[in-house]
Amino acid sequence: MIVELYAKSDVGRVRRGNEDNFLLLALTTGQSHTCTQDPESPATMHTLEVGHDGVILAVSDGMGGALAGDVASRMAVETVRELMKDSASDNSASLGFLLRDTTIRANKAIHDRSQSDSAYQGMGATFTGAAIRGDTLELVQVGDSRAYLLRGEEIRQVTKDQSLVQQLVDVGQISEAEAETHPFRNVILQALGAQAELAPINGLVRLCQGDLLLLCSDGLSGKLKPEDIQIIVSDSKGDLALTSQKLVAEANARGGEDNITVVLARFVGDEISSSDGIRISVSQPGARAEDDATLDDTEMPV
Repeated sequence: MIVELYAKSDVGRVRRGNEDNFLLLALTTGQSHTCTQDPESPATMHTLEVGHDGVILAVSDGMGGALAGDVASRMAVETVRELMKDSASDNSASLGFLLRDTTIRANKAIHDRSQSDSAYQGMGATFTGAAIRGDTLELVQVGDSRAYLLRGEEIRQVTKDQSLVQQLVDVGQISEAEAETHPFRNVILQALGAQAELAPINGLVRLCQGDLLLLCSDGLSGKLKPEDIQIIVSDSKGDLALTSQKLVAEANARGGEDNITVVLARFVGDEISSSDGIRISVSQPGARAEDDATLDDTEMPV
């Protein structure tokens, strides 16, 4: 299976520095790239073979002030990168479980740094990670960065925000529309480094031919609705670089108050089947991605 990739991070129109980061990691070859190296992905990583070990993609949005936020998101992606490289040959567990484990260990590293250095006290970072091996996409979610899957003419958010407003939506206290303008919409319930203990949420999606995955920070998702994203993807006619540029430009046109990061990945190859709807399994916090019990198990026809 082939993954066509493009990643881009932008400071936005208001912030002085960029506290976002992203990770592209081909485990079979060890090739990797983060935003710290360059805010746009290199041409050498625009087409990757998934290989027998798989591919890891992630977006992390730092918080805690310009310096601390940048450090937190950088530590998140770099710690996961190095730990996943060490775990690449372990085929006894799903790639998603390994990613979840390394995310928990990254949390400890960031938390310990914030406790030992007063300059970084209170820093944290969101983390939305994707592990791809075979036709399986496994997701690890901490905070409110997001993953969307686009299949045909449909788009579906395949992560659930760990935020206060999402919790209020879940219990029926506010509507999805009210959540978009709620005064506490930026309050998240979990972040890497915020606490010593962490319970990521796992998700699993079976990939189909031509699926497009979008990982993004809330600098994008807070400005563009899913239908806006779908229109831009359609207008860009399969060009991932152009799609990324248009998504970032539109978020900036609508204010650009936050940093904006997008990672786009399209999946093609004989190893994956044709489209038959999107089926998502989301594990209980603390469960392994391969566990049978799920919170949500739904299909989106296309």
